[in-house]
Amino acid sequence: MKTEIIKIEKDPMDEDKLEYAAEVIRAGGLVAFPTETVYGLGANALDERAVKKIFEAKGRPSDNPLIVHIAQRSEADGLVKNKPAYASILMERFWPGPLTLIMDKADVVPRTTTAGLGTVAVRMPSHPVALALIRRSGLPIAAPSANTSGRPSPTCARHVIDDLYGKVDIIIDGGSAAVGLESTVLDITVSPPVILRPGGITPEELEKGLGSVVGIDPGLLRKPAPDLLPKSPGMKYKHYSPKADVVIIEGTLEKVAAKINTLIAEHEAGGMTVGVLATDQTKNLYPSKNTVISMGDRNSPENIAANLFKTLRKFDETGVRLILAEAVENTGIGLAVMNRMTKAAGYNIIRAD
Repeated sequence: MKTEIIKIEKDPMDEDKLEYAAEVIRAGGLVAFPTETVYGLGANALDERAVKKIFEAKGRPSDNPLIVHIAQRSEADGLVKNKPAYASILMERFWPGPLTLIMDKADVVPRTTTAGLGTVAVRMPSHPVALALIRRSGLPIAAPSANTSGRPSPTCARHVIDDLYGKVDIIIDGGSAAVGLESTVLDITVSPPVILRPGGITPEELEKGLGSVVGIDPGLLRKPAPDLLPKSPGMKYKHYSPKADVVIIEGTLEKVAAKINTLIAEHEAGGMTVGVLATDQTKNLYPSKNTVISMGDRNSPENIAANLFKTLRKFDETGVRLILAEAVENTGIGLAVMNRMTKAAGYNIIRAD
C-alpha cells in the first residue's frame, strides 16, 4: 500500500488536505491522525470492513476493543443506549479531552468495533486536527493508537511512520501530542463508575467533576488473567514495549539507584548491554558509560507522562538489551505512567529493598 504523508497545521487549518483525508475515511480507508493524547489510526467506526483493516494494519488481537471518536457531544446519543444521567455531567466537564466513556452500545455500532462486546467506548478529542477530520468525514472514527500492536504508542508522526508506513493510506503530521498518554477509560455501565485504564484525566479530577467516588480497577498494575475479556483497550495484552526487555525498580530513590547500579554490574558482567530509564533528579547517579535517558522531572508528573513513550522509543536507537526503569509515584497522572511502564515491563518489577 502506498502511504501519503501530509502535514496539517492547526492554525490556519489546511482545508483541502483535510477534505482529502476525510474522503479516504468515507471510502473505507485508514488515516493516522494526531490527538492530544497520542496519534490514532482511524477508520469509519460504522464500517465493519474498514474497522477490520485497523486490526490487520496494527496486528491487533480481535478481542481488544476500539475507541470511537466523535466531534460533538450530541453524536454520542446515536452510538449508545441506556446512557446514565451523570454521563452528561462527565461530557460537559471533560469533553473535549482525554476521557473515554464506556456505555451500552446502540445496534448501529458493529461488534467488530467493540470486539464482540455489548458496550462501546466513546470519546471526543480536543486536538483541532482530530476534531476537524471527524467533522469533515461526517462519521464517527474508530481509532486505537497508530502503532504496531505492543509497541510504545506514537506521540509524533515519525513514530507512526516507523511502525505503519506502507500499511495505511494517509499519515497526518500534526506535531507532537501534548498529553503523551492515552485517554482515561471510565466504565459508566456500573455504579459507581470504574476506571479501567488511567490516563490524561486523573481519578482525583473525575471525583471532583462528579462530586462522588470513582472506583479503580484493581488490575491496573497487575498481570491480567489469560481468559480476561477486556472491556477497554490496554487491559489484557503486553503494551508499550521497546525492543529491549524492561525491568522496573521500586522503592526510595536512594535504594532504587543503588539497586540499579548493582544490577548494571551484574548484567554487564554477563555481557549484556544495559540502559537506565531515569529522571532529571537521578540521571547522574549512574555510570556515564551506560545509556541513561531521563523521562523528565519527578516534580512534574505531567512532564514524565508526555515524555514516556518517546523516551522508550529512544532506547531502540541505542541497541541496549535491557532497560532498568525507575518507578514513579502512582498517584495522580503517575498512576497512568506506572500502568504503562508496568505493561511495558511485562509486570517484571523488583523491590529495591
